Amino acid sequence: MAEVVYMPKLSDTMTEGVVAEWTKKIGDSVSSGEVLAEIETDKATMEFESFYDGVLLHIGVEKGKAAPVNAILAIIGEKGEDISALLSAAPAAPAQETAPVQEEVKTVNPAPVSAPVIASVPKAAEPIVQNGKVFASPLAKKLADEKGINIAAVAGTGDGGRVVKRDVDHYVPYTPASGGANYASAPAGTESFVDEPISQMRKTIARRLAESKFTAPHFYLTLDIDMDQAIAARKSLNADKELKISFNDMVVKAVAMSLRKHPAINSAWLGDVIRRNEHVHIGVAVAVDEGLLVPVIRFADTKGFKQIGEEVREYARKAKDKKLQPSDWEGNTFTISNLGMFGIESFTAIVNPPDSCILAVGGIKEVPVVKNGQIVPGNIMKVTLSCDHRVVDGASGAAFLQTFKSYMENPVMMLV
Repeated sequence: MAEVVYMPKLSDTMTEGVVAEWTKKIGDSVSSGEVLAEIETDKATMEFESFYDGVLLHIGVEKGKAAPVNAILAIIGEKGEDISALLSAAPAAPAQETAPVQEEVKTVNPAPVSAPVIASVPKAAEPIVQNGKVFASPLAKKLADEKGINIAAVAGTGDGGRVVKRDVDHYVPYTPASGGANYASAPAGTESFVDEPISQMRKTIARRLAESKFTAPHFYLTLDIDMDQAIAARKSLNADKELKISFNDMVVKAVAMSLRKHPAINSAWLGDVIRRNEHVHIGVAVAVDEGLLVPVIRFADTKGFKQIGEEVREYARKAKDKKLQPSDWEGNTFTISNLGMFGIESFTAIVNPPDSCILAVGGIKEVPVVKNGQIVPGNIMKVTLSCDHRVVDGASGAAFLQTFKSYMENPVMMLV
């Protein structure tokens, strides 16, 4: 008897999924536990396994198209079986096609003076090669391989010059006419734009952060941290070649220990109640091509610098490869967003629900400071705590930051 396979709900926030790849085609045999398709959710691309044995009789959502959760994804049964009754009894919900990339170019009438060219095409950088390998996303590499494009010839417009999907989509091989350009650009005297479809991840980020910003009354607290002792401690720790401690690892540990002393910050607004979490799960924001993911360091207050660093690096690798699982990003009680490595001095972040606070961490900057009545060189790091005023008051947030400051300025306290 034929069985209907529905679009699965692969994350707590997923409302629709995009079929990134079918591993089977109609007429192929399928076994229970065998990967049937790759589904792009709002947070990752995940392998979806069949629950049934049989033959793939029907595909309800074509590759690259979207469908809501519980829409007909496929039908599996015996070869030659009539499935018309199943299709009429449970028609597939209308799929939302991924909008194709559209380009519009229109001529601008000549003006008395040279008019500037207006274009939304990002400036491309030379591809970055590390240890003989091009710095590119897995999806970009896959598309380049399918199109027969040498990925090393594609200039990257992603973070740090990373080659991403749009670079491969718009790649133009070198010819004398193109002048060597490998990213579609607007000729002089024209206006140009490119409409890119919104990914499931970006849709969810937009919805959740808009809800947070416009429903949770935010306020912000900024503090300067003297990082001289943290710099010295990190240098001493990393003298052991088996260790690789970053300032972010120290920040995570200091936050986790501070939350132990300030449980009001480790709380969540649930409408009818405020939940005071007795465990400490730190979400660490990780940037990927499509947006931002927040994998969770669980029981961070019980872990050392080394273990925290290893987990953060592993999560970052999995996030960029779209290999994170729901258990990796669920359950945060506090979030950290660190842009210090990009040279950002300070910024404010939007609270990441269900947390009541998020800490925005800037870079370490060498500036003149006053110590013992004298002006001397110092290393300062700015942090800004964004708070949901329904849960956290100003005095509570300030007390938390003071404790965090004491740990960062005296890192030996975190080793006790």
